[in-house]
Amino acid sequence: MTIYDISEKAGVSIATVSRVLNGSNNVSEKTKKRVLDVINQYEYTPNAFARGLGLNTMKTIGIMCADSSDLYLAKAIYYIEQKLRANGYDSILCCTGYELETKTASMNLLITKKVDGIILVGSNFIYEKDSDNKYIADAAAQVPVMLLNADLDIPNVYSVVSDDFTSMYEATLQMIQTGVKDIVYFYNSTSYSGKRKLAGYRTAMEEKKLLSGANLLQFYHGSHENIPAMTQHLVKLHEKGLKFHGVIAADDSLALAAVKYAREMGYRIPEDFSVLGYNNSLLSVCCEPELTSIDNKLETLCQHLITTLLGVLAGNEMPKKTIFSGEIIKRGTTR
Repeated sequence: MTIYDISEKAGVSIATVSRVLNGSNNVSEKTKKRVLDVINQYEYTPNAFARGLGLNTMKTIGIMCADSSDLYLAKAIYYIEQKLRANGYDSILCCTGYELETKTASMNLLITKKVDGIILVGSNFIYEKDSDNKYIADAAAQVPVMLLNADLDIPNVYSVVSDDFTSMYEATLQMIQTGVKDIVYFYNSTSYSGKRKLAGYRTAMEEKKLLSGANLLQFYHGSHENIPAMTQHLVKLHEKGLKFHGVIAADDSLALAAVKYAREMGYRIPEDFSVLGYNNSLLSVCCEPELTSIDNKLETLCQHLITTLLGVLAGNEMPKKTIFSGEIIKRGTTR
């Protein structure tokens, strides 16, 4: 028996169950009686650590990320741990890799450590098949689960996301409006976020009737750290006869490779060749000219995620999903 089961049987939210267990006065007597009747009927007893209910809490949050060497994920972890610490919480970090089996094992490990909540950093934890997301649903039946830049409609799961679709859609239209028509979309992920970015690019290109073929969609399979290999991917496109004078990349590392490609081809940037990246990371100021990139407001996302988590742990009703808009930071690689 978990608080999820109690909320379902009593016909109230998990937050309401939490308030009853905390002895909050912000619950009607009728509702309180309904919850207590279910608790008594099933002889539910909160465990000694009361995972996330504020009763002798361990004040510890589990954090899962696929790869902490990724610049975006590493920065997110930094912001999250910093904001947890400022609110008196410790954290346990699990770097899971990308296999479902290891993600499930890490989730189970965090549950056994009796954490108060779990944060999934990045969108690679969400799968298209509902059965593959069972490991998240099972954890959410015991503690709040927070998703950073991913969305999943499961009880006790809360999402804070950047509007990747709109950001990429608007960025693509802006590049088209500057006169660049043959734009390659360069990407390396098919995660929830990755699909939203790709959809934004496709929608803009199709509206302008510029998506002439699949050749403009280029998926890079290699390491996210191997920028020379990314550059060679674009060189090979050129050698195969594909003509393009713009690259919109799903990540700043891919965009940096596009800048290197343009230099190898002898193109002037941005007069002959335009490049736009994503994440507005440190890499955006590590090339000449500096990189135009989409700032997806990562620190704001992390702050709101922690605020939501603390609210849930306090027994408050919190929004299940919050969306923030990105911003194009124009620098020297676009007209």
